[in-house]
Amino acid sequence: MPRDHSAAGVVFAMPAEADAFAARGRQVSQVHAAGLTFHEGTVVGRRVAWVVAGAGIERAERACRLLIDGHRPGLIVSAGFAGGLVPGIERGRVVAPARAIRAGHEVVPLAVAAAIGTANAGAVVTIDHVACTAHEKESLAATGAELVDMETWGVARAARESGLECVGLRVVSDTASDELPREMAALVKPQSSLRRLGAALRAVSRRPGAAIDMWQLWEHAVVDARTLANALERLIGRLPESRDAVSGP
Repeated sequence: MPRDHSAAGVVFAMPAEADAFAARGRQVSQVHAAGLTFHEGTVVGRRVAWVVAGAGIERAERACRLLIDGHRPGLIVSAGFAGGLVPGIERGRVVAPARAIRAGHEVVPLAVAAAIGTANAGAVVTIDHVACTAHEKESLAATGAELVDMETWGVARAARESGLECVGLRVVSDTASDELPREMAALVKPQSSLRRLGAALRAVSRRPGAAIDMWQLWEHAVVDARTLANALERLIGRLPESRDAVSGP
């Protein structure tokens, strides 16, 4: 099946990043494969496929390859939240980095997300864990990156190896000076909703203040997910109109 250059494939890590965008889909169908759920529908009259891959480079890369093989999009988007590494990268801003880096590996260029209201950043560095402390963020800034996440490099590499461009769209969820709760590492691990709830309850039992921290993070995530969905909608709306896509009511 040939690629559809009017269609986009979007890779998210977590449901919290994807839910606001998924609510805008029309005529959505689902396919379950390899332990993942792939969604396909239309957004602003364009065909879109998306998947929630789970956190981490390997999961994101694997999900991206499966999405490309199964849905044949013309453009890949690595979408989600990211941490800021340098002053001036404000919380809640949508940023489109120009390249993805990972220590010890080649740099992967990213496509430009032009005229959709994003700020530009030179690079996002992809690492294997949540960067929780200001000290670690300062060390990561020494790589030349302005953002940090756990997926974009893997998605971009999978897209490039398939001959596709990849756009990175990231909402800044925490700034360079923000300290994240140490419980974040357990909460972003791939797991069922029930297990994630159990991890949250254990965190609160060990540190009651974690309840306030996690509530604030959830409130921010709801707003950031809407911001991300708006940016994705603008990006997808700039794709050529699909002859096969029919907008829902």
